[in-house]
Amino acid sequence: MNIRVPKPISYVFDNSVDERFYARLSNIRPMIQGSDVACLDILRMDRACFYKMCEMLRDVGKLQGNRNTSLEEIIAMFLLLSHDTKKRRTQLYFRRSGETVSRHFNLVLQALLRCHHILFKKPEPVSESCKDERWKWFKNCLGALDGANIKVRVGDKDKVRCRNRKGEISTNVLGVCTRDMQFVYDLPGWEGLAHDNRVLRDALSRKKSIESPPR
Repeated sequence: MNIRVPKPISYVFDNSVDERFYARLSNIRPMIQGSDVACLDILRMDRACFYKMCEMLRDVGKLQGNRNTSLEEIIAMFLLLSHDTKKRRTQLYFRRSGETVSRHFNLVLQALLRCHHILFKKPEPVSESCKDERWKWFKNCLGALDGANIKVRVGDKDKVRCRNRKGEISTNVLGVCTRDMQFVYDLPGWEGLAHDNRVLRDALSRKKSIESPPR
Protein backbone atom coordinates (compact mmCIF):
# COMPACT_ATOMS: atom_id res chain seq x y z
CA MET A 1 0.00 0.00 0.00
CA ASN A 2 1.31 3.44 -0.96
CA ILE A 3 0.63 5.51 2.11
CA ARG A 4 2.15 8.95 2.23
CA VAL A 5 3.21 9.86 5.74
CA PRO A 6 2.77 13.62 6.28
CA LYS A 7 5.67 15.66 7.54
CA PRO A 8 5.48 16.83 11.16
CA ILE A 9 4.08 20.31 11.64
CA SER A 10 6.57 22.91 12.79
CA TYR A 11 5.41 25.84 14.89
CA VAL A 12 6.87 29.31 14.57
CA PHE A 13 7.51 29.90 18.27
CA ASP A 14 8.52 26.35 19.22
CA ASN A 15 11.88 26.20 17.47
CA SER A 16 13.89 26.91 20.60
CA VAL A 17 13.57 28.05 24.18
CA ASP A 18 15.42 31.26 23.35
CA GLU A 19 12.89 32.22 20.69
CA ARG A 20 9.99 31.75 23.09
CA PHE A 21 11.84 33.76 25.74
CA TYR A 22 12.48 36.72 23.43
CA ALA A 23 8.91 36.53 22.10
CA ARG A 24 7.61 36.93 25.66
CA LEU A 25 9.88 39.88 26.30
CA SER A 26 8.79 41.58 23.09
CA ASN A 27 5.15 41.33 24.23
CA ILE A 28 5.53 42.19 27.90
CA ARG A 29 8.01 45.08 27.79
CA PRO A 30 5.84 47.46 25.69
CA MET A 31 2.90 46.62 27.95
CA ILE A 32 4.37 47.42 31.36
CA GLN A 33 7.37 49.57 30.45
CA GLY A 34 6.44 51.35 27.23
CA SER A 35 3.64 53.79 28.06
CA ASP A 36 0.60 54.23 30.25
CA VAL A 37 -1.62 54.11 27.16
CA ALA A 38 -0.52 50.57 26.25
CA CYS A 39 -0.77 49.44 29.87
CA LEU A 40 -4.29 50.86 30.21
CA ASP A 41 -5.42 49.30 26.94
CA ILE A 42 -4.29 45.80 27.88
CA LEU A 43 -4.30 45.62 31.69
CA ARG A 44 -6.87 48.36 32.48
CA MET A 45 -4.46 50.20 34.80
CA ASP A 46 -1.49 52.51 34.35
CA ARG A 47 2.10 51.51 35.06
CA ALA A 48 2.23 53.09 38.53
CA CYS A 49 -0.89 51.21 39.62
CA PHE A 50 0.45 47.98 38.12
CA TYR A 51 3.74 48.16 40.01
CA LYS A 52 1.93 49.07 43.25
CA MET A 53 -0.18 45.96 42.77
CA CYS A 54 2.98 43.90 42.21
CA GLU A 55 4.48 45.25 45.46
CA MET A 56 1.32 44.55 47.44
CA LEU A 57 0.99 40.97 46.15
CA ARG A 58 4.70 40.35 46.79
CA ASP A 59 4.94 41.86 50.29
CA VAL A 60 1.47 41.09 51.67
CA GLY A 61 0.14 38.32 49.43
CA LYS A 62 3.47 36.41 49.51
CA LEU A 63 3.40 35.94 45.75
CA GLN A 64 6.79 35.22 44.21
CA GLY A 65 8.10 34.77 40.71
CA ASN A 66 10.39 31.91 39.74
CA ARG A 67 13.31 31.29 37.44
CA ASN A 68 10.99 30.77 34.47
CA THR A 69 8.35 33.44 35.09
CA SER A 70 8.77 36.88 36.63
CA LEU A 71 6.32 38.31 39.14
CA GLU A 72 5.26 41.01 36.65
CA GLU A 73 4.46 38.41 33.99
CA ILE A 74 2.40 36.29 36.41
CA ILE A 75 0.27 39.28 37.41
CA ALA A 76 -0.04 40.46 33.80
CA MET A 77 -1.42 37.03 32.83
CA PHE A 78 -3.96 37.27 35.65
CA LEU A 79 -5.11 40.75 34.61
CA LEU A 80 -5.39 39.75 30.97
CA LEU A 81 -7.57 36.76 31.85
CA SER A 82 -9.80 38.82 34.13
CA HIS A 83 -11.06 40.96 31.24
CA ASP A 84 -13.21 38.38 29.42
CA THR A 85 -10.25 36.96 27.47
CA LYS A 86 -9.95 33.30 26.55
CA LYS A 87 -7.19 31.26 28.15
CA ARG A 88 -5.99 30.13 24.73
CA ARG A 89 -5.43 33.73 23.70
CA THR A 90 -3.37 34.32 26.83
CA GLN A 91 -1.36 31.17 26.09
CA LEU A 92 -0.48 32.49 22.64
CA TYR A 93 0.28 36.00 23.88
CA PHE A 94 2.66 34.87 26.64
CA ARG A 95 3.92 31.70 24.88
CA ARG A 96 2.89 29.57 27.86
CA SER A 97 1.04 26.30 28.26
CA GLY A 98 -2.55 26.14 29.45
CA GLU A 99 -1.47 24.48 32.70
CA THR A 100 1.00 27.29 33.42
CA VAL A 101 -1.60 30.00 32.78
CA SER A 102 -4.19 28.31 35.01
CA ARG A 103 -1.71 27.66 37.83
CA HIS A 104 -0.47 31.25 37.87
CA PHE A 105 -4.04 32.61 37.76
CA ASN A 106 -4.90 30.60 40.90
CA LEU A 107 -1.71 31.74 42.65
CA VAL A 108 -2.53 35.42 42.05
CA LEU A 109 -6.15 34.88 43.13
CA GLN A 110 -4.98 33.33 46.42
CA ALA A 111 -2.56 36.21 46.97
CA LEU A 112 -5.35 38.73 46.39
CA LEU A 113 -7.52 36.99 48.99
CA ARG A 114 -4.67 37.34 51.50
CA CYS A 115 -4.72 41.10 50.81
CA HIS A 116 -8.43 41.50 51.60
CA HIS A 117 -7.75 43.59 54.73
CA ILE A 118 -6.01 46.16 52.50
CA LEU A 119 -8.37 46.03 49.53
CA PHE A 120 -11.50 46.40 51.66
CA LYS A 121 -11.77 49.77 53.40
CA LYS A 122 -13.53 50.67 56.62
CA PRO A 123 -16.52 52.89 55.72
CA GLU A 124 -16.92 56.34 57.20
CA PRO A 125 -20.43 57.87 57.36
CA VAL A 126 -21.34 61.18 55.77
CA SER A 127 -20.93 63.79 58.49
CA GLU A 128 -23.39 66.50 59.42
CA SER A 129 -20.94 69.15 58.21
CA CYS A 130 -20.42 67.61 54.78
CA LYS A 131 -20.24 70.24 52.00
CA ASP A 132 -20.19 67.88 49.04
CA GLU A 133 -23.22 68.68 46.86
CA ARG A 134 -23.61 65.02 45.94
CA TRP A 135 -23.55 63.58 49.47
CA LYS A 136 -24.58 66.28 51.96
CA TRP A 137 -28.21 65.14 51.62
CA PHE A 138 -27.36 61.63 52.87
CA LYS A 139 -26.32 62.10 56.49
CA ASN A 140 -24.74 59.02 58.11
CA CYS A 141 -24.72 57.23 54.77
CA LEU A 142 -21.83 54.76 54.43
CA GLY A 143 -21.89 54.38 50.66
CA ALA A 144 -23.84 52.83 47.83
CA LEU A 145 -24.60 49.24 46.86
CA ASP A 146 -25.43 47.62 43.56
CA GLY A 147 -25.42 44.24 41.86
CA ALA A 148 -23.22 43.32 38.91
CA ASN A 149 -23.57 40.42 36.51
CA ILE A 150 -20.15 38.94 35.73
CA LYS A 151 -19.79 36.40 32.93
CA VAL A 152 -18.77 32.91 34.03
CA ARG A 153 -18.36 29.45 32.53
CA VAL A 154 -20.35 26.70 34.23
CA GLY A 155 -21.39 23.13 33.52
CA ASP A 156 -24.40 22.34 31.34
CA LYS A 157 -26.60 21.49 34.33
CA ASP A 158 -26.04 24.97 35.85
CA LYS A 159 -26.49 27.06 32.71
CA VAL A 160 -30.26 27.47 33.19
CA ARG A 161 -29.85 28.94 36.69
CA CYS A 162 -26.96 31.18 35.66
CA ARG A 163 -28.59 32.62 32.54
CA ASN A 164 -29.63 36.21 33.28
CA ARG A 165 -32.40 38.23 31.67
CA LYS A 166 -30.03 39.29 28.85
CA GLY A 167 -29.36 35.67 27.94
CA GLU A 168 -25.77 35.66 29.25
CA ILE A 169 -24.27 33.04 31.57
CA SER A 170 -23.22 35.05 34.62
CA THR A 171 -23.02 35.29 38.38
CA ASN A 172 -24.78 38.03 40.35
CA VAL A 173 -22.32 39.82 42.66
CA LEU A 174 -23.40 42.38 45.25
CA GLY A 175 -20.88 45.16 45.90
CA VAL A 176 -20.82 48.06 48.37
CA CYS A 177 -18.60 51.10 47.79
CA THR A 178 -17.76 54.21 49.77
CA ARG A 179 -18.10 57.72 48.37
CA ASP A 180 -14.60 57.53 46.84
CA MET A 181 -15.30 54.18 45.14
CA GLN A 182 -13.49 52.03 47.71
CA PHE A 183 -15.00 48.57 48.24
CA VAL A 184 -16.18 47.76 51.76
CA TYR A 185 -18.23 44.61 51.09
CA ASP A 186 -18.99 42.12 48.33
CA LEU A 187 -21.03 38.95 48.09
CA PRO A 188 -20.23 36.64 45.16
CA GLY A 189 -21.66 33.24 44.33
CA TRP A 190 -25.28 33.87 43.35
CA GLU A 191 -26.39 32.71 39.93
CA GLY A 192 -27.25 35.28 37.26
CA LEU A 193 -30.95 34.40 37.41
CA ALA A 194 -31.21 35.48 41.07
CA HIS A 195 -33.01 38.77 41.70
CA ASP A 196 -31.12 41.61 43.41
CA ASN A 197 -33.58 41.61 46.33
CA ARG A 198 -32.86 37.95 47.01
CA VAL A 199 -29.11 38.58 47.02
CA LEU A 200 -29.58 41.56 49.37
CA ARG A 201 -31.67 39.49 51.81
CA ASP A 202 -28.93 36.88 51.84
CA ALA A 203 -26.31 39.56 52.60
CA LEU A 204 -28.40 40.87 55.52
CA SER A 205 -28.99 37.40 57.00
CA ARG A 206 -25.33 36.29 57.11
CA LYS A 207 -23.18 36.31 60.25
CA LYS A 208 -20.82 38.85 58.67
CA SER A 209 -23.58 40.81 57.06
CA ILE A 210 -23.67 43.96 55.02
CA GLU A 211 -24.62 45.80 58.23
CA SER A 212 -21.24 44.95 59.80
CA PRO A 213 -18.64 45.10 57.01
CA PRO A 214 -15.30 43.34 57.68
CA ARG A 215 -12.65 45.44 59.41
